[in-house]
Amino acid sequence: MPDAFDNWIEKLFARWMGELTHQEVARALKALTRDYVQRRTRLRGKALEGRGKQAAFALYYAPRHFVIVREVLKALGTAATGESPMPLIDLGCGSGVAGAAWSLHAGGNVVGVELDPEILREAAFTFKDLGIRGGGVRCHLAKYRWPKPPVGIVAAFTINELDEQDRERVWAELEKQVKCGSRVLIIEPLATRIAPWWQDWAERAIAIGGRADEWHFEVDLPERVHLLGKSAGLKPERLGARTIWI
Repeated sequence: MPDAFDNWIEKLFARWMGELTHQEVARALKALTRDYVQRRTRLRGKALEGRGKQAAFALYYAPRHFVIVREVLKALGTAATGESPMPLIDLGCGSGVAGAAWSLHAGGNVVGVELDPEILREAAFTFKDLGIRGGGVRCHLAKYRWPKPPVGIVAAFTINELDEQDRERVWAELEKQVKCGSRVLIIEPLATRIAPWWQDWAERAIAIGGRADEWHFEVDLPERVHLLGKSAGLKPERLGARTIWI
């Protein structure tokens, strides 16, 4: 019997590949990567226009991000587990994989915060297919009404998509949450050139008892995800991220 992760992957491919071929998704993935990684276009609006690019993100980047978050949580050990499950808030949740990975690791219901209703619907599929109790709040992060602590808060590949003013608003709220017992996990790509604010945030986190890490993982992606990445000329075997944990 497949586990929750394998079940999710199977349903992802069944849902997204009904109207597209492997070659079409691979071409879209190559174009998406050029925009997302090389040009660092925000993953909103034109960056995800078209069924092909949406499928490419869902079938490659979403599983990849799930695995990265899962491995980070494993590496953090008992610190990311806690004595009992907490409600989990996934900021800028996208397809919901970061909150889902934490929920499967340590328990807890997930609330995804996302402005785009179509992306929130994808997060709902993620929670359902992984067997997680989760819901969504349609809201810009800078206007989010934060829950009563303590909660677990994850922002995976999200903070860099905010402008400086909104980042500062989010940091102020995160700091308040931490002081009241919440745990915070922030994840961004390894390349510091695309996140010039990172060093400042890392220093702030360490000053209030947190830690900042750089991770490189040797973990195999599911075969179909790996092949899709290879077909797009990517290096799916290279998995890593920078994290702040408070």
